[in-house]
Amino acid sequence: MSGHGERRDAVVVGGGHNGLIAAAYLAKAGRDVEVFERDDIPGGAVSTVERFPGHRIDRGSSAHLMIRHSPVLDDLDLASHGLRYVDCDPWAFVPATDTAPAIVFRTDLDATCVSIERSCGAKDAAAYRQFVEIWTPRARAVMDAFYRPASMGQFGRAFAGLGSTATTERTGLIGRRSGAMLNLTAELMASGDSLLDRYFDSEQLKAGLAWFGAQSGPPMNAPGTAPMVGFAALMHLIPPGRAIGGSGALTDALVHRIGADGGRIVCGDPAVSITRCGDHWRVQTESGERRCTPTVINACHVLATLDLLAAGGFDAGTIDRWRRDIVVGSGIGMAVRLGTTALPVYRDLPDDLPVHGVHSALGLLVTDRAHLIRAHAAAAVGALPPRPAVVAMSFSAIDPTLAPEGRHAINLWAQWHPYRLAGGDWSTLGAQAAAAVCDEVGRHAPGFAESIAHRYIQTPEDLESELGLIGGNIMHVEMSIDQMFMWRPTPDLAGHRVPGADGLFLAGASTHPGGGVTGASGYIAGHAALRRRRLFS
Repeated sequence: MSGHGERRDAVVVGGGHNGLIAAAYLAKAGRDVEVFERDDIPGGAVSTVERFPGHRIDRGSSAHLMIRHSPVLDDLDLASHGLRYVDCDPWAFVPATDTAPAIVFRTDLDATCVSIERSCGAKDAAAYRQFVEIWTPRARAVMDAFYRPASMGQFGRAFAGLGSTATTERTGLIGRRSGAMLNLTAELMASGDSLLDRYFDSEQLKAGLAWFGAQSGPPMNAPGTAPMVGFAALMHLIPPGRAIGGSGALTDALVHRIGADGGRIVCGDPAVSITRCGDHWRVQTESGERRCTPTVINACHVLATLDLLAAGGFDAGTIDRWRRDIVVGSGIGMAVRLGTTALPVYRDLPDDLPVHGVHSALGLLVTDRAHLIRAHAAAAVGALPPRPAVVAMSFSAIDPTLAPEGRHAINLWAQWHPYRLAGGDWSTLGAQAAAAVCDEVGRHAPGFAESIAHRYIQTPEDLESELGLIGGNIMHVEMSIDQMFMWRPTPDLAGHRVPGADGLFLAGASTHPGGGVTGASGYIAGHAALRRRRLFS
């Protein structure tokens, strides 16, 4: 198709939080940047809407665990643009069993160890303190690697100096160093389950930490998942944060920041093609708008990016080969959003909690890892879990803006629920699966079902249609070790670039470091774009 369009220094395709962060860095640097988003509102899975009268309900993410450990919030001074976080303290809890009270994780390590000792004994409390001491620098290194381009050199630099966190029986200067590094890398590449078995005896404690680690998607018996458990150590430095007004408050602040710096955001008009035109790119939207630019940042799903390039004439054989290499998988889970008349009342909680109790926390409603294994095995064969594994979040207890007085907004996330069902379909099984999720909360908080006044279900199919999460995968592509770091989403497409597409950058959950509210890929892509010399004057 011929025809020129208005010129921009840069165009961002996809207005999720990573696309907005990339655009914000460009706008801050004085670039003329425009964002095109397919949805009617910006933010993608980091957005909040009035789902029920007077209730502000998240469409995707709820707690922000990682972005508060990043440079993004301070770099962009988002507090000056309306963003305010409240610490989630307690930041997690594991429900009581028939023989032990609940385990409550506080920001304060001493308080957490007291709770672990009450439930699991002094040995596991001491082991948890050692776990935090050893894994805090390791988790910091992982976070550092998240905000750098994925390469062997960057990876090595991020983890240099961590040999002291591992032990070895080798002797001699070289032997001790090499032995420590080998043990360190073995522990980083280990499964989350093996890490937990190394430290702890209590199955209740191991189940809770395994469920925390599994929020990235892979089961904790998979190789390379130990750091996903180890990330819990950082929660004692900066706990998860709840953005006042909902998860979408982060998006609102980014939109305000971009506008203040002269950037533009267009919603409801998705890009339909990206075409190379001599020394620049032409982005065309569904409405027929065209923009010519030397720099495009694609922050949508990588498969959507390949569709746009194919529509613009990029080599079809190459695109087909890349498609075959990308493993999207069959969903991760589903969400149930509730408006309730009361907060859940969990059993056997300690008396020394703050006024809001455990309702600032991630409710890790699993007390046995067999629960997780059965749910994941069922999903692997296209079945609903015999018992869903649930994370309960009732943040209206610490943010009264989320619901009318006397009411509450509760988000329930459950794994593992397959996108492709072996029998039946989501249109008929969605309500059944949602009821099972709510029943699981009721196991630990009797009478919870009677408080439910409103319910909104997001099956894997709904997550795809509403938020563009292909295959219902909230991480875009699988977070297995072969699709992380230098291999995400494929070795060719790693590095946030597309071979043969100079000036086109990739961001979003499809790219390093993956899903979750990190802002990391937007940070990396935005800075890479700023380093390019060929921008329109």
